[in-house]
Amino acid sequence: MPVAMRNALTELLGTRYPIIQSPMTWVSDARLAADVSAAGAFGIFASTTVAAGEVDAAIASIKHMTSAPFGVYATGLQPNLEEVVEAVIRHKVRGFCYGRGVSSATLERLKSHGVVCMTNVGAVRHAVKAVEAGADILLVQGGEAGGHTGPVATMVLLPQVLDAVKVPVVAAGGFRDGRGLAAALACGAVGIAMGTRFMMTTSTRVAPSTLAHYARVSDPSKIVVSSAIDGLPQRVIVNRMVEQMEQSSAAKQLLPALRSAWALKTQGKMSFLQFAATSLKALREGPVAATQTLRMARLPELLKLGLEHGDVENGLLPAGQAAAAISNIVSCEEVIHEIAHVAAERLRGIGHEITVTHDKS
Repeated sequence: MPVAMRNALTELLGTRYPIIQSPMTWVSDARLAADVSAAGAFGIFASTTVAAGEVDAAIASIKHMTSAPFGVYATGLQPNLEEVVEAVIRHKVRGFCYGRGVSSATLERLKSHGVVCMTNVGAVRHAVKAVEAGADILLVQGGEAGGHTGPVATMVLLPQVLDAVKVPVVAAGGFRDGRGLAAALACGAVGIAMGTRFMMTTSTRVAPSTLAHYARVSDPSKIVVSSAIDGLPQRVIVNRMVEQMEQSSAAKQLLPALRSAWALKTQGKMSFLQFAATSLKALREGPVAATQTLRMARLPELLKLGLEHGDVENGLLPAGQAAAAISNIVSCEEVIHEIAHVAAERLRGIGHEITVTHDKS
């Protein structure tokens, strides 16, 4: 029989379990968010790669698939942020998970409509600033996490953030099972957030051949942090593309970056003026800064190549270190229920496995 785990997080989000599906660009589509939420956790739909005018339909499709609460992710850097905010309010979405560039005014507007606002943080100072800006929940992401990540391990960072803020804190980075949830709760967090574990399920849009490749990776040392892809640290599975970028100079990467930025512009992601302004500003700062700015436009292309088209050597394969311990591709429901059962057993068992006495010596 499924267990129920209620605490401050489940009360805020209206879920059965204190588990959040981390937003992943391109991966966290409507189906994944709906399946996670339907199984009792909190699914989050990533709007970052959805074209202008399509956000409302995507959110409506999630509501059609499940009546359970879910969230939407956006950043202040995407041109259709206002459209996303309007849709979240109109559809009475439970949660809004946000990246950099979202203003305090936007958060206040969402909160005034009952939307719970949460964000990822990778440092104590960022956690404090996020709370001051209006975050209701913090997802504290350690360096074990996939995609863009920081240098500090989760179990080092988590206690520091818990001591620094008073809002509910969710642990992220390196979690995949019930033992991890029990450990996070024992540490003082109100739950865990997982990206890689939910990506490696039957609900994902990732190509079967790519999933099989992920499942074969059993050595955590093959899941590395590289800044060569877009200038920011990202944890990915090592492949030919990553090795080539690591060996390539910034100047050599500038032309491909410009091509990708122009392709993004032609797809309607940015206007010509936005493209020109971004390009000129970056070019004035030199080839290194220009490449770091413009090659971020390559991410959707590289993600699609690796995750959708199954090109595991030339595409981008973001992954947390937990991927090295995951070999079974099962449903979101199976993942969530197993985590809940194991966590409940571990939490119940702690009291029987340790005896605490007052040492009078």
